[in-house]
Amino acid sequence: MPSATGPVKHYRTVWISDVHLGFKGCRADFLLDFLHQVTCERLYLVGDIIDFWHMRRGLYWPQAHNNVVRTVLGKAKHGTQVIYVPGNHDELLREHDGLQMGNLGIRSRIVHTTADGRRLLVMHGDEFDSVVKCSRLLALAGSQAYALLLRANRLVNAVRSRFGLPYWSLAGHLKHKVKNAVNFISNFESAVALAARRHEVDGVVCGHIHRAEISLSGEVLYLNCGDWVESCTALVEHDDGRIELLHWSDQQHALKTEAALPALAA
Repeated sequence: MPSATGPVKHYRTVWISDVHLGFKGCRADFLLDFLHQVTCERLYLVGDIIDFWHMRRGLYWPQAHNNVVRTVLGKAKHGTQVIYVPGNHDELLREHDGLQMGNLGIRSRIVHTTADGRRLLVMHGDEFDSVVKCSRLLALAGSQAYALLLRANRLVNAVRSRFGLPYWSLAGHLKHKVKNAVNFISNFESAVALAARRHEVDGVVCGHIHRAEISLSGEVLYLNCGDWVESCTALVEHDDGRIELLHWSDQQHALKTEAALPALAA
């Protein structure tokens, strides 16, 4: 579990997606560390926060996953507006679109206005994935194969950790190398940008494909939160409206390295 800590930072807005609580591949340790070190006015949970798909095959809910839920609810209790935008793995919550409980609300999609006036459509993005939309059985089979890949990923990173190396995503590496995966990501981004134009917004914040990114498609801003299974990433909005992509596992490795330097020097 990450142990390096830094000063608490405040952001106007934070977006996280694809946490997959209830799934063994979830990096709840990194997410808890992140949630403890940031404060924000609005926290968007952009889908697949709870993985009901995997929980149907067997209950897996360690204390760290429970702590994530408690931490998010604690933020809502102390004034943070928490907006839950369900995805395909937690689609059961879409039946409660519009529900508001104090500072916690559920929305199938919502438009966020940044401090500098840009309008961003926040949605999970599975509606642009033809596999999920057209073939649920194929999507579930793909989910099982992905789980096997992540088991291999944990073994690789256990070895890397022994040698003091940072966390590395095997699944993410393969996505960048396999031609079909690269083409799928490109088509997904194009579909999201088209949706932004239809809704007459300046950009879209989404998740779903576990690939964090900030880019422009023409004049449309494409913002993908990434995930907390492979990359451990979040999007944050500063008080001036500037949006930044945080790679939390990389930041924690840097903090650990800095903390070790004085000891090495001594």
